[in-house]
Amino acid sequence: VVHVKSEDEEEKPQSLKVHQSQNKNKIETETQVSNSSEQRKMDQSTNNNIQTNTDGESGVNNAKMSSSCLVNERSSRVEQSVDSQMKRFGCDDCGKRFNQMKDLRVHMRVHTGERPFCCADCGKRFRYQGSLNVHMRLHAGEKPYACDKCGKRFSLKTNLTRHIRVHTGEKPFSCDICGQRFNYRRNLNMHIRVHTGEKPFSCDNCGQKFNQKIELRRHMRVHTEEKPYTCGDCGKTFSYQCNLKTHMALHKGEKHVDSQVKRFGCDDCGKRFNQKKDLRIHMRVHTGERPFGCTECGKRFRYQGNLKMHTKVHADEKPFRCDDCGQRFSRKTNLTRHMRVHTGEKPFGCDECGQRFNHKANLKLHIRVHTGEKPFSCEACGQRFYHKTDLKRHMRIHTEEKPFWGINNTEHNHNSCGLHQCNVELHSHGGAREVTA
Repeated sequence: VVHVKSEDEEEKPQSLKVHQSQNKNKIETETQVSNSSEQRKMDQSTNNNIQTNTDGESGVNNAKMSSSCLVNERSSRVEQSVDSQMKRFGCDDCGKRFNQMKDLRVHMRVHTGERPFCCADCGKRFRYQGSLNVHMRLHAGEKPYACDKCGKRFSLKTNLTRHIRVHTGEKPFSCDICGQRFNYRRNLNMHIRVHTGEKPFSCDNCGQKFNQKIELRRHMRVHTEEKPYTCGDCGKTFSYQCNLKTHMALHKGEKHVDSQVKRFGCDDCGKRFNQKKDLRIHMRVHTGERPFGCTECGKRFRYQGNLKMHTKVHADEKPFRCDDCGQRFSRKTNLTRHMRVHTGEKPFGCDECGQRFNHKANLKLHIRVHTGEKPFSCEACGQRFYHKTDLKRHMRIHTEEKPFWGINNTEHNHNSCGLHQCNVELHSHGGAREVTA
């Protein structure tokens, strides 16, 4: 059977081709119109710039700059669109976006606190392998970055950059509240706590709070009586490095004053301190202020640490024991002093006569013999004394107080043994005892 095409069927393909051709021409025409429209806008902008500028050549340059700005704006939109498509992986916690999933996983350690990289030498852990590699320089002693000004070397380039501010005096970080400026951001963060009153670090033993972690560490030595700093000349130990430096200056015959570090000076004695609060505490020596009082006996102290140690006396707590004689003490320092009785050690020497003493307090009393200082005076007759105990004994002459009792409960006669030798002579009478008047 032969199928004969009708005229309509034969015309359909041709009409379809014509229709497609017409559509194609229409699209091309619209594109050309759109392009010519944009071109006209650019030309119009160019003409406007040329007309408003009377210098001619500069007007053309402005027109070129205007055209380039339009091109840059278009390319910027395209780049932003591509960039948003490339950074497909976003953090649900902070919204930060990443190109690859592995970068997002590494970033999540900031929120989870994960630190998978550990130092084999000290056990410190890090979020990133690069941070561990940099840390290992500390153990290796590697310091590739040197300061051109003073030659000091650093393991990290960032540390060198911060150090340079010491020489330049640059302080890029400022407090919004008081305007004080700082060379390190961490110093600014710690300073802000002065205004906010925030003290995030607290002592587990006494509850005292601190605004810096390092202050808490120093404070803990009050409870532990730890003295990690040792003098290489005499073996004396100290709780704080600054005290060791001051002590070392005594061996060298120098007065250790670092005016740059210790900015706060006492007007009364000239002693200097790193922090203003340390100066305020020191001023109690001159003012006689003793803000901490014992609830048991009422005795008052300059420092809270001394009050805490004093309370051990009432609690009869004596955790430190002498291995030689078994005597017990409430403070480790008292045990250390006591041990000199057994060892015969006399670490404190007089510079004038060479006489040595086992306690520093005894040396201070002895020095008055050479200086002639007699700080204790009698209010009744004006007589002066080297020691406070001598003044107390002397006062009995005016008060006629007779606190000592002799044998058979008879009153002891000072005339027979002399007032100042009373304590010595009473032991020879046998059975003598001291009573409260």
